[in-house]
Amino acid sequence: MKLIADSGSTKTEWAWVDNQGVVMHRQTTEGINPVHQQEADIRRVLQTITIASPVDSLHFYGSGIRPELRQFMRSLLGSHFGVSEVEAESDLLGAARALCGQEEGIACILGTGSNSCLYNGREIVANTPSLGYILGDEGSGAFIGRNFLNAMYKGRLPKSLQELFEQDMKLSLSDIISHVYRQPMANRWLASLTRFIYRYTTEYDELSLLVTDCFGQFLRNNVLPYQRSDLSLSATGSVAWYFQTELAHAASLCCLKIGKIEQAPMQGLISYTCMSSIKKNK
Repeated sequence: MKLIADSGSTKTEWAWVDNQGVVMHRQTTEGINPVHQQEADIRRVLQTITIASPVDSLHFYGSGIRPELRQFMRSLLGSHFGVSEVEAESDLLGAARALCGQEEGIACILGTGSNSCLYNGREIVANTPSLGYILGDEGSGAFIGRNFLNAMYKGRLPKSLQELFEQDMKLSLSDIISHVYRQPMANRWLASLTRFIYRYTTEYDELSLLVTDCFGQFLRNNVLPYQRSDLSLSATGSVAWYFQTELAHAASLCCLKIGKIEQAPMQGLISYTCMSSIKKNK
């Protein structure tokens, strides 16, 4: 039995999987991020897990798993679950393995934030720094939400769309300023606006063009520097999933071809882990 975890700062998905890739048990807990959480906080989250059965190996992929924190997470997870074979890797490597398997490719995360890498089928060989939602995160939900508000309140979108937004969301400009500058987690709030944007992309071509431009900035700034237009670009995350049309359009403008688009990486991680295990045992 293997235990696979896909963790973000908000939630962690856990899957107990047999050697044939059949999911025997699933559980969702709070997110785990060793950059922002103390050991006691992580242990508290782990205590909420119902251990379905003993496991032979544990494969944890999460945000905040930096090289200097890998051993800390391996030790913590290994002692809690009573297992010696433990992987603790970044969510970006998890995305690459889920999307590309053991093949070379370009893997991207497009959710609340954004990230990308060049992957050789085993490990990440190049990564353009994301820099977060203030300095970067092009193509992310937060970036799209920010650009939408900027375009709307500076008159680059139809007035009718602004009226519809303020009516649907029950927000004024002063409310928006408060959410962005005075309340915590501004990036998550900005990303939440993509639900409204998605709902009206077919009605307002201007929204579809805005999202396409945001993806274009992501590709030009983060992906084209890899200079591997021969490889397919694959992506995981809710923003990539719901705005597939705009992502494909932006990719074509950059002469890039789209590979897989997945809403979440878990199924791909299950396939990768089981395939790796079969190869290892041959």
